[in-house]
Amino acid sequence: MDKLIARGMTFMGCHGALPEEKINPQPFKIDLDMYLDLSSAGRQDDLRLTVNYAQVFDQVKKIVEGESYNLIEALAENIAASILYWFPLSGVKVTVYKPEAPVEGVFKYFAVTIERFAN
Repeated sequence: MDKLIARGMTFMGCHGALPEEKINPQPFKIDLDMYLDLSSAGRQDDLRLTVNYAQVFDQVKKIVEGESYNLIEALAENIAASILYWFPLSGVKVTVYKPEAPVEGVFKYFAVTIERFAN
């Protein structure tokens, strides 16, 4: 299966289980692998036969910056559901990175990856 790839989309959001995470935005990075057949788009060089990644970016931004979840698992689930609803994909893989998680210690990020497929 072909895929469109989006890496390192960065947004400020209020996601987390702690009260301060609900009011103090922190960065979240999102990676997407969007599965669809790209053969017609490639042959015909026509944007209408693929997914407009600017629209995908805007949809992910709306969710990360406009909603609030306790868990990054819930954030990932809602991104996947929205992307599958609004775009003609057969599946999507979503990775949510939380580089400033409130954890004492040295780490690069905590993250979750989910894969969901169209019905």
